[in-house]
Amino acid sequence: MVVPLLSLHIRSLGASPTVAGVVVVTPLTQLGGGLADALTCWCFAGSSYGVLQLFSSTLVGCWSDVAGRRLSLLVCILCSALGYLVLGASTNVFLFVLARVLVGIFKHTLSLSRALLSDLVPEKERPVAIGQLNMASSVGFIVGPVVGGYLSELDGGFYLACFICFSVFILNAGLVWLFPWSEVEVSLPLDENHAPLGKTHCAGQEASATPERVVGEKTRRPPWMEVMSTLRAMQSLALSEMWDIFLVRLLMAMAAMLYYSNFGLGLEERFGVRPKVTGYLISYSSALGALAGVVMGPVMGAYRHDSHRVLLHTSTLTCLLLLLHGAAPTLGVVVFSSTLLSLSTAIGRACITDLQLTAGGAQARGTLIGMGQSVTAVGRVIAPLLSGVAQEVSPCGPPSLGAALALAAIFIMSLNRPRYRGDGSDRLKSE
Repeated sequence: MVVPLLSLHIRSLGASPTVAGVVVVTPLTQLGGGLADALTCWCFAGSSYGVLQLFSSTLVGCWSDVAGRRLSLLVCILCSALGYLVLGASTNVFLFVLARVLVGIFKHTLSLSRALLSDLVPEKERPVAIGQLNMASSVGFIVGPVVGGYLSELDGGFYLACFICFSVFILNAGLVWLFPWSEVEVSLPLDENHAPLGKTHCAGQEASATPERVVGEKTRRPPWMEVMSTLRAMQSLALSEMWDIFLVRLLMAMAAMLYYSNFGLGLEERFGVRPKVTGYLISYSSALGALAGVVMGPVMGAYRHDSHRVLLHTSTLTCLLLLLHGAAPTLGVVVFSSTLLSLSTAIGRACITDLQLTAGGAQARGTLIGMGQSVTAVGRVIAPLLSGVAQEVSPCGPPSLGAALALAAIFIMSLNRPRYRGDGSDRLKSE
């Protein structure tokens, strides 16, 4: 609701285009496709907000494992609400930047919600639950810009949009406060030897650590030491046992971003499509991506909850559809490939998150999700630059390069398939 209005507002405060690019994330589809434009796009993607999100997501996720989901969610929601309140009250560039810094550091409510959801649902139901959560957030990303565009036509529309956003965050804080936390126990993630200390679980599930033991651990070491210890443990785990999962996530994120960042310009150069029609196609694709949460249940049931096999097949489909999009002779073929791409990428995102959590076990789920978000953020920074370079070669270059990256991800998953044994209820972890 607020993001589409940011560029106009900071320009109205007297900021230069360079300053606006540093503190505002500009939608990639609004930028040109040449090499110079790609460099500009890369700078925008790596703006202050994006860089803060890149480095803070893992830290906030780890902090939620140590301090608990309730405290971390409340702090992040309230600080984000404060950021949007300051943004609405900003009358100069300094206040605008301060607001973006606050939001960039603390707006990880969706990642923390994924971690909380993974604490509450059984492992076999986790991909479906994550898909439904992604569907809900996708609806927000569809409706929000429409509301923001309408408010921008009103006098003081930007300030009204910020106040509404502030109010929504306060409402969310109230919902978090009312959540039945007595049914959820969150224990510390890992000790110095990387051994499990406990397990986050819902009432009725077996715990691997007693509350007294958790309290003892908390009293022995301050929270910041727990955070650093967990980060070191998860770094070791990621490099030794989960490197392939994070690499696949990076490659597939870059493949999808190469497609989306080039979508509007590619259609204009190849078929002469006007921006208005391109906007309709993007909205259509977003709506289909939101509907992916509905089909997650039947898809996972058909695959017997084998997330690895679902991810392998959706990645293969994504690779083929990117090739089809790059070679499409007509606009109808583009619409067909976009329809299936929206579904395959949405289902793949839910499955790769489930594989991360399965590989890490019940410990440090917040840290794992935060690390995954950081990996995706790296892909969002690199992909626009690669898209511009590929666009210099051919209008079909970006989707073709995305297909090559998806093929590399498929190759990695195929090589490591022996690690994924049995159905989706088995642990991915190598002992």
